[in-house]
Order: sequence, then C-alpha cells, then structure tokens
Amino acid sequence: MNLEKNRKTADLLTVCFKAGKAVRGFDPSVEALKNGSAHCIITASDASAKTIKETEFYCGKYGAVHLASGLSKDEIRRLSGKAAAVIAVCDRGFSEGFAKILR
Repeated sequence: MNLEKNRKTADLLTVCFKAGKAVRGFDPSVEALKNGSAHCIITASDASAKTIKETEFYCGKYGAVHLASGLSKDEIRRLSGKAAAVIAVCDRGFSEGFAKILR
C-alpha cells in the first residue's frame, strides 16, 4: 500500500469517526453487520490471520464488502483514540469512498 493511499484512508477515516459513522472492534463490527448498519468492514494491516478470516466470513454472510487498509492498529488508535484491527463503516457514502481508495 503506498503512502498516498494511506494518507487518503487516514483522512477519510478521521472524518468518518468524527461523524460517528464508524464502529471500532471486532465484536461491535459484527453486531453492525448483523443489524444491517455496516456497509463495509476495514481491517488493519497488522490484523491477525484469524481476525481477517473471521471478518471475511461475516462480510460474506451479511453481504458487506471487506477492505484491507494499509493502516496499522496503532495508526488507527492515533486517529480514533482506540486501537482496533476491525472497523465497521456505517454510512454508504463513506463506504464508497473507502472502496475507491482501497481497491
């Protein structure tokens, strides 16, 4: 992942958190998938293989897009105040923005 993509991802993620349209953590993200509020799931670059596999399973089960970011859990912590390997994006516009950057 290049630096420009990481910067754009970090900028959009910051706005998404400030707007209250992102959920941090694996379990809260799965809940957002189950209740239909999550439009995509983003995983940190240093998320474990198990976390990524389970995230992909739940995304497939509930019809959400899984995107891998170039941001580490620590970088996510700096942006949001809490370290997280999994983030649910609960807004269609933000989700489409992340898809444009990360695909």
